[in-house]
Amino acid sequence: MKKQFSVLKKLAAVSVLAAFAAPAMAQQAGDNVVNFGWAHIGLNQSSEPLTLGGNFKVPGSGAHVSNADTAILQFTHFFTDNIAVTTDLGIPPKFKLSGEGTLNGLGQLGTATQWSPAVLAKYYFGDANSQFRPYVGAGAAYVWYSNIKLTSSLTNLLGGGDPNASTSADLSSSFVPVANVGAAYNFDKNWSVNFSLSYVPLDTKADLTTRHSDGSVTHATTKITLNPLVSVLTVGYKF
Repeated sequence: MKKQFSVLKKLAAVSVLAAFAAPAMAQQAGDNVVNFGWAHIGLNQSSEPLTLGGNFKVPGSGAHVSNADTAILQFTHFFTDNIAVTTDLGIPPKFKLSGEGTLNGLGQLGTATQWSPAVLAKYYFGDANSQFRPYVGAGAAYVWYSNIKLTSSLTNLLGGGDPNASTSADLSSSFVPVANVGAAYNFDKNWSVNFSLSYVPLDTKADLTTRHSDGSVTHATTKITLNPLVSVLTVGYKF
């Protein structure tokens, strides 16, 4: 009897140790995760020549848009242990537009704030107990621009020397696809760190309207391809 009791004690001890050794649940069906961190937006860009009046292309003209960094907020809901949907928000970054080629001497041409909320479906590899979980995702973003400000150097060029001319700009908005890869590393059942890369095939058309002091109105247009690669590093909390 003593021997049987001793065996039972040992089995109980092993069971307790096994319970403590079992990995904590990382992400599973029904979980919600909030991530906050930093995003770097690197542009793979090109631009078409500035077109005046609808048909005259300024020879050798071009434009360059700066890269940008911003804070990002993500909310993820797990529908199963492997399938989740993430909403990306954050502080809209400000981009600077500068002249290139024959427009290089104008320096900075303007600034604009970009809004691009996105929704992505993701597939997480591994299971709910995996500490390291790579994933792939795809979705869409809606991109539009606000606070568009043009410099006097661009207004002077388009105004043709008219000191009272004024120029405004309209940048096209669009729905664009998003491709995403990344990985989450889970420290415990609540806290994790996440790194991801997203590619967005994006371009925008700029319509520049100049109103002259004699009442006439002229237009200039260009198309800028941005195709950003967005790298994101965040800390996540599951609740």
